[in-house]
Amino acid sequence: MFALFSTIDLALRIYMWIIIGSAIFSWLYAFNVINTGNRFVGMVGEFLFKATDPALRPIRRILPDLGGLDISPIILLLIIYFIRVFMWNSIFPLLS
Repeated sequence: MFALFSTIDLALRIYMWIIIGSAIFSWLYAFNVINTGNRFVGMVGEFLFKATDPALRPIRRILPDLGGLDISPIILLLIIYFIRVFMWNSIFPLLS
């Protein structure tokens, strides 16, 4: 059971870093810091968008419009953190 929980925890931690990378990439793209014509930059941006948008889209629908401010990545990071803490502190002790 420990191996399963550790694997799930690792996957959630990796996804947290992908969300953070996506948010940073979107800021760099919005402020025109990165070369948007570069093929590699486009591939990285497309990967980050496709990896995070399915999880962020439902959160964006629920949140009110805050102008240009998108706090959905922060909400998703909090949800993932809650899942990780709940998994280790509530579920894992019951199964071990």
